[in-house]
Amino acid sequence: MSRIALVRQPSPLLDDGIVDHIEKVTVDLERAREEWRGYVSTLQAHGWTTVEVEPADDCPDSVFIEDTVVMFKNVAVISRPGADSRKPETAGTRKALEALGCPVVEIQAPGTLDGGDVLKVGDTVYVGRGGRTNAEGIAQLRRILAPLGGTVVAVPVTKVLHLKTAVTALPDGTVIGYPDFVDDQGIFPRFLAVPEPHGTAVVCLSDSDLIISASAPKTAAMIRDLGYNVTEVAIAEYEKLEGCPTCLSVRVRALG
Repeated sequence: MSRIALVRQPSPLLDDGIVDHIEKVTVDLERAREEWRGYVSTLQAHGWTTVEVEPADDCPDSVFIEDTVVMFKNVAVISRPGADSRKPETAGTRKALEALGCPVVEIQAPGTLDGGDVLKVGDTVYVGRGGRTNAEGIAQLRRILAPLGGTVVAVPVTKVLHLKTAVTALPDGTVIGYPDFVDDQGIFPRFLAVPEPHGTAVVCLSDSDLIISASAPKTAAMIRDLGYNVTEVAIAEYEKLEGCPTCLSVRVRALG
């Protein structure tokens, strides 16, 4: 099975990125570029082939490529970002996925959907209903994924930017999250609280290997104690823009 990760270099306008739920802090662009290179190198070191999507330098948030598409069983659902300034970001992602041979469908107006609001746990697809993803976007995703065997479960998101700012999942399906960020823990069959705000987001690179933010050392230690190999990556500049490790790549696990 091929393991390909889409990534996109940070825009020179990164410091102009949108901040909704935290105080705006100046982003160090050079440091952000260094962190991005470290993140990409970590993916590659774990056997992932990285494909750079064409830059979208006019879009400050374009490095957060996860928001532009939802992958499900090799089908690419191109999103329609909730922030108007981000809508142009999807064109390059679509082009890259078509070149990889993925079937492509799109969320249509008036629906909005950010990929950061979508958490897949097996065939269950949790979708955050918050500031960036609306009811019509969720309804469209439900119609698209149902024939593919996906069950969409809508989740209220009122305390953070995206669902995956609040929760992600370990390879065994356990949902992890920071309790203060989660509207309703009871939605998830298995929920494990993490001790740090930046510990909510893990990127699953295999059944045993994970990436987590270096800003969450206690959470990294907790997850290691569950038997996982955890690599900590520095992404502090992106956290200034409400970013997390999942935001910076799109994993494409099955091709052809």
